Amino acid sequence: MIQNTPSPSAPLKIGTRGSPLALAQAHETRDRLAQAFDLPPQAFRIVVIKTTGDAVQDRPLKEIGGKGLFTKEIEEALLSGGIDIAVHSMKDMPVLQPEGLVLDTYLPREDVRDAFISSTKSALTDLAPGAVVGTSSLRRKAQLLNRRPDLNVVEFRGNVQTRLKKLGQGVAECTFLAMAGLNRLGRSDVPATPIDESDMLPAVAQGAIGIERRGDDTATADMLAAIHDTITGQRLAAERAFLAALDGSCETPIAGLAVLEGGILRLRGEVLRPDGSEAIADDKSCPVAEGAELGRAMAADLLSQAGAGFFDWHSTR
Repeated sequence: MIQNTPSPSAPLKIGTRGSPLALAQAHETRDRLAQAFDLPPQAFRIVVIKTTGDAVQDRPLKEIGGKGLFTKEIEEALLSGGIDIAVHSMKDMPVLQPEGLVLDTYLPREDVRDAFISSTKSALTDLAPGAVVGTSSLRRKAQLLNRRPDLNVVEFRGNVQTRLKKLGQGVAECTFLAMAGLNRLGRSDVPATPIDESDMLPAVAQGAIGIERRGDDTATADMLAAIHDTITGQRLAAERAFLAALDGSCETPIAGLAVLEGGILRLRGEVLRPDGSEAIADDKSCPVAEGAELGRAMAADLLSQAGAGFFDWHSTR
């Protein structure tokens, strides 16, 4: 029996951003907990917290602070006791958590692939030279320019709905979204073509939902253990170790994906110059338990190949 079981009169407070996708992730977390402990939905309360990353839409993330902009206010509420857990898209999460907070629960991972979104074209190869492509992701921009240096990539920030609206207004001929987000939103109506990971390696932890808690909250830790997906945790341990060793942020184009094949973990990693002029990739395997160690080793190897100034913001074309 879990201590201090949530109830309608004393609900567990779930903190989240307010976008439709963030709310869908919070509801999935609530529903999994309710099912695991045979509790009514009213035993949980979803608390929407507006973050700086959501409030500032007119500038690239690298100009206003990077990934932490989507988590700072939520983590402050968690530390103060305003919420009991926080639900995050793991690709938005910094690799280090504030003192007192723990991130060790992951839900089963969704489709990790990126999606090509266009109402007129079905693939990147269909785009004419000089076509305007919208994306706010430095990784996607660098990957696109590495493969198609002729493209004109423009800033395209906002949630899924905002970006689809911009596309409809003709701001760009195509854009890219995560298949995971479209699936969680049930947006089968969006003209999306999944891109194979070998053509566009996804962001580290793409498709994964993480749940953050206070380190001293053992009752909540016991609850969350019931919905933790071990395989996702093993995959993210390798990917996030790779990212951490690269000092990854929204300011550096990095991609990484770990998959399990039996008891073997396969990790693919890629770093790119911001202008897409060069990409360095690696693909290695190891026993599952050594995933984090492999991630760090792969990062060190890629950094040694890249050399000083690889991530500097200047064009070499």
